[in-house]
Amino acid sequence: MPQISSQRFGPLELDSNAVLEFPAGLPGFEGQTRFLLVEDRATAPIVFLQSCSASELCFLAAPLAAIDDAYQLAITPEDLHRLGLDENRQPRMNEEVLCLAILSAPEDGPLTANLLAPAVINLVNRKAVQAVRADSRYSHRHPLAPREAPCS
Repeated sequence: MPQISSQRFGPLELDSNAVLEFPAGLPGFEGQTRFLLVEDRATAPIVFLQSCSASELCFLAAPLAAIDDAYQLAITPEDLHRLGLDENRQPRMNEEVLCLAILSAPEDGPLTANLLAPAVINLVNRKAVQAVRADSRYSHRHPLAPREAPCS
């Protein structure tokens, strides 16, 4: 079985059935279209989106349901088309699609989740998009841990 290189995990076996295809890439990384979803029990529910072609590119992500169990999808018809889904209705999370929030760990603040533009994966064909919402109902910097209170 072919392998890919990963700075975080070392060599990873590449099962072509496990590869996620982002036809348009990710914003800022449009040239990266193939990712492997890597799950590690030690970090669950956090998962990793490892680029298949850039060993240094690996995103932390978590299921939307683990962050906000009432999250409402708002995927554009264009993104639904890219996913190969019905463009006239929103898909059912965890049945038709897996929805992941990409996480950020800034040096000067708390761990945050991008709820404004989740990674949406069609569970049947493994096509994926980062579905940027047209509204501002959610933040791209949703805090996952409260800020430390200053000592007095």
